[in-house]
Amino acid sequence: MDKKNTIIGVGLLLAAFAAMVVTSKLAPPPPEAPALINPTSPSPMADNVAPEATGAATAPASSPRDATFAPLATSQRDAVVTTLANDFVEVRLTNFGGAIREVAFKRYAMTVDSEEPFVFNAQRVNPILAITNIPGLGPDTAYELVSATRTQVVYRTVLEGRLEVTRTYRLAAPGDESRDPYRVRHDTTVRNLADNGTPEMLANFSLGTASLVSVNDYGQYLNVAAYDGEDATYTDRDELQGGGFLAMIGLKDGSPKAVIEKPSIVIWSAVKNQFFASLYTGDQPGSATITRRVELPPFPGSTKPNTGLTGDVRYSLAATAPGATTTLGGELYVGPKEYTRLRDFEHDEAKVMQFDRFFFNRIFLSGILAPLMNMLMVTTHNWVGNWGMAIVWMTLLLKLITLPFTLAASRSAKRMAKLQPQMKEVREKYKDNPQKMNQATIAIFKENKVNPMGGCIPILITIPLFIAFFAMLQGTAELRFQPFLWVTDLSAPDTVARIFGLPLNIMPLLMGATMVFQMRLTPTPTTDNAQAMMMKFMPIVFMLFCYNFAAGLALYSTVNGVFTIAQQMAVNKFTKDEPVVAPAITSSGKARRTKNVTPRKKK
Repeated sequence: MDKKNTIIGVGLLLAAFAAMVVTSKLAPPPPEAPALINPTSPSPMADNVAPEATGAATAPASSPRDATFAPLATSQRDAVVTTLANDFVEVRLTNFGGAIREVAFKRYAMTVDSEEPFVFNAQRVNPILAITNIPGLGPDTAYELVSATRTQVVYRTVLEGRLEVTRTYRLAAPGDESRDPYRVRHDTTVRNLADNGTPEMLANFSLGTASLVSVNDYGQYLNVAAYDGEDATYTDRDELQGGGFLAMIGLKDGSPKAVIEKPSIVIWSAVKNQFFASLYTGDQPGSATITRRVELPPFPGSTKPNTGLTGDVRYSLAATAPGATTTLGGELYVGPKEYTRLRDFEHDEAKVMQFDRFFFNRIFLSGILAPLMNMLMVTTHNWVGNWGMAIVWMTLLLKLITLPFTLAASRSAKRMAKLQPQMKEVREKYKDNPQKMNQATIAIFKENKVNPMGGCIPILITIPLFIAFFAMLQGTAELRFQPFLWVTDLSAPDTVARIFGLPLNIMPLLMGATMVFQMRLTPTPTTDNAQAMMMKFMPIVFMLFCYNFAAGLALYSTVNGVFTIAQQMAVNKFTKDEPVVAPAITSSGKARRTKNVTPRKKK
């Protein structure tokens, strides 16, 4: 049996190591000097209107290799860029389409060593909020710039001499706390200039183009999201790519799709990546989202395909009588995925964080725990001023909150370990009679007042918190490029070197070491060889599984492990050992109460 268990354990270890190797091969090392994907800088704030030297328009730069991809836009040499800015963002609008060309985030850098801001929609199919389905009103149409101030821009055009379209954008001024600084108020007003009424029309507004944020980004959070008032739905790249297991067995069409259109009530919609989002909440519900893939240049130093997504949201433009007007308006948020900011919005826009999108997140209550952990981490950071220390202190606070439960569980595990000799005798005595074995085992637990499930409480507490922290960490923009000790980015693996092409990540190794030490320190509540072997290999398998995850997650787990080690040492040293009661077992397997005959200590 020992040999068989050893083979099983070694097999699990090799499988985990193979998974680490494959993962590292899929994640090439980041380049030493990555090229910045950033268009030319806008004009100075004193003169916020300037010709566009390079940037957005709608003519395809080049046809993608696959026709199912949407073509990227090229520049319009005669385009005029207008800038709205405050302390957080720089919104660059273009008169072609009368829409938002791109948005620069002043407080988020392009790369870890760069002073250039991250630019959303820098590489794009269309400007954000461009009308994409009505010829004469789309991004190939040069609108007239009616007015431009530091906080408001107005565009105007006339379609076929019968419809006057006015597009207005307003940004919160610096110091204005009445509006979120990342939100842009948008209104498109249509006035009927004709002598007869116009029918209802459908207008598609572009949500922009989202791309991967780094070579280590695998696109789990790159999607087009929509919220119908109850649930959020997501369209991922894989849905457009085709293939998959169901296609292999003939249960679905596995061919790539050029577009996916999902009709539904749309309270808000977004195109987003791991850390940033363009999210539009209309004054009236939309009726569908449209998603396409975009082929982008690979990251410098990498051959991994770089596929982005572009999305539209569809609205209904009401019929108008002669001389009448109708307006489509809403709030556009283009900014970082900060939960503490998004939770204050009116229509559950914080669901764009997708804390509880997947089934395992839901069963472990990530939708409740992840927001609480995010708020706790942000609050702690406001006290200590460092995100790494915020994770440390947040972890300690969570351990203090759960301390009564884990202490009880530790004492129960220690008690269970002392009962193992009796339980082993029972298993050997009734190995041919499972019913009597169970009765005798229950009798031992009952006489010694031990709950066999008591030792599971630390795991039942730790697993939901770990999964919630993982769900929270993956999309939290605040941790991007935040250093701690030797870690340069808490939202990415802390690779300090590469050995034979494999990354050397220190924080997961520390996490594994604490788990191994903790496992050796904790009393083993079982004598079953198979279970004992699994317990020995579990820390190593778990460490390899988490090896290429964000350093912040390993930091959380390491601190949690160190605290648990200190707690277990205290339990082992200061908890008094109560005498074990050995119940007399009848021939039927039932217990007969016996008195505790442990001799009293002499005074």
